[in-house]
Amino acid sequence: MRKIKLLALILISLAMVLWFNLRSSTPSIPTIAASPPKTIRYLERTLPQSIAHILLIPANSRFLVTPALSEKVATVEEFAQKHQAAAILNAGFFDPGNQKTTSYVVIQGKLVADPKENERLVNNPNLKPYLGQIFNRTEFRRYLCGQTIRYSIALHSQSPSAGCQLVDAIGAGPRLLPELTLVKEGFVDNPNKRDALGSNQPNARTAVGITHDGNVVFVMVTQKPSTPANSGISLPALADLMKTLGAEQAMNLDGGSSSSLYYKGKTFYGKVDLEGISIKRPVKSVLLVQEN
Repeated sequence: MRKIKLLALILISLAMVLWFNLRSSTPSIPTIAASPPKTIRYLERTLPQSIAHILLIPANSRFLVTPALSEKVATVEEFAQKHQAAAILNAGFFDPGNQKTTSYVVIQGKLVADPKENERLVNNPNLKPYLGQIFNRTEFRRYLCGQTIRYSIALHSQSPSAGCQLVDAIGAGPRLLPELTLVKEGFVDNPNKRDALGSNQPNARTAVGITHDGNVVFVMVTQKPSTPANSGISLPALADLMKTLGAEQAMNLDGGSSSSLYYKGKTFYGKVDLEGISIKRPVKSVLLVQEN
């Protein structure tokens, strides 16, 4: 009996020594910290006559930028609540008189808003000379190229690149980068003294851009409450701002009283009245940022 106990103790000791040697000889695997997920960045930039609220949406991330349209005009907060969006930027032009769009909107390959169906636009004698340009203004687009999502800015008549399918589009204009196309898109007609957007005057403005790496840039420029009458930004200055943010392509969106940006439960409005109070104007269409 004593021999059996002794043998058991020897075996246990040998097993412990073997386990310790194996544990010591096995190289430890270093723990690699997971890289932080790509996420939205918010920036605020103080300009000479305004404040710019900026969102940077990383390419190839869990975030998707898509247009949305409301049957009746709605605030960006209402759009955010309906679509559970992380961020919202006002987008296309519309007629406040009949709440109909004056910009094209395509969602999931389907045309859901057509400015040619807006009788107040089509039958406006002052706009008849410019309708061809109005119906071919700049759009922010989302393509599906194989399995890759790509964003682009193009005229309405421009065909998608080879191998790419147009998924979404929302029109406004004019293009800001690589060049400002006010005349080409019918916003400015110098001989007839037409400047539909007061392009050289400071105002609340909204824009979207795309960087070399495919990141999307939202910009909403607000007037300063202390000097509302002569604050904001001109379109040439807005183009310069987009360039400093790294955008290679950029376009103007509906501005003035429509200028509004929603992010993380907070809304920034661009236009202020003479008392410095923000003007909250419902809009027809927006760009959504949602988790994919």
